[in-house]
Amino acid sequence: MNPERVQELLRQVAAGELSTTDAVEQLKDLPFVDLGHTTLDTHRELRQGAPEAVFGAGKSAEQLVEILQHLHRSHQRALATRVNRDKARLVQEALPEANYNPVSRLLTMGSRPEAPAQPYTVVACAGTSDLPVAEEASQTLEFLGHRVERLTDVGVAGVHRLFDKVDKLRGARVIISVAGMEGALTSLIGGLVSAPVIGVPTSVGYGVARGGETALHAMLVSCASGVAVVNIDNGFGAAVFASTILKGSSGIPE
Repeated sequence: MNPERVQELLRQVAAGELSTTDAVEQLKDLPFVDLGHTTLDTHRELRQGAPEAVFGAGKSAEQLVEILQHLHRSHQRALATRVNRDKARLVQEALPEANYNPVSRLLTMGSRPEAPAQPYTVVACAGTSDLPVAEEASQTLEFLGHRVERLTDVGVAGVHRLFDKVDKLRGARVIISVAGMEGALTSLIGGLVSAPVIGVPTSVGYGVARGGETALHAMLVSCASGVAVVNIDNGFGAAVFASTILKGSSGIPE
């Protein structure tokens, strides 16, 4: 249930086009739906501006099908994260309208809001090994109705690649920096721009990279101001944070 749908229901009731009984029937899923295995927060878009997303890891294909159907019915769109190929195939057999991206591991249903040209987010990733997390962030932002500019493979091992994109970085309202190894990309970007930077450490790296802990610590102690950091591999969380910044700065209704 989104604000526009609630407003339309109220308008129809006020105009005598819809009975209060029928309106209540359409609103009956608020604020949650208990599916037994999952309790869906169908009120979240009214409160926060974006519908609940489903963490697909650990859920069966049958559970995902039921969850996505209910979310789509309530919001006219639905998003599931961290869905592997085999599970996605089974979901798509039951829901042919579902779209799956094997890089980001996102499953989506329904249409996304039209993205305005301004403001936009840059999602920069240090290397192609970071692409799954970067694409999770980029595609989540697009699902939420935002324009995304991607900078791929611009890590500090070849820093001239990043310097070539400074104009695009400085035109962004918010930047998501995705990096593993030593995580230096986030500090570097933070020193080049005035926009807020969201660092996403990834679990990419050898030995003492320790599954992303080194990149996480490096981003947390960044000497660049205006840098925030989310958890390791959390492209989805970075995208929702960026969306909150964008909506606050652009006047996009929640």
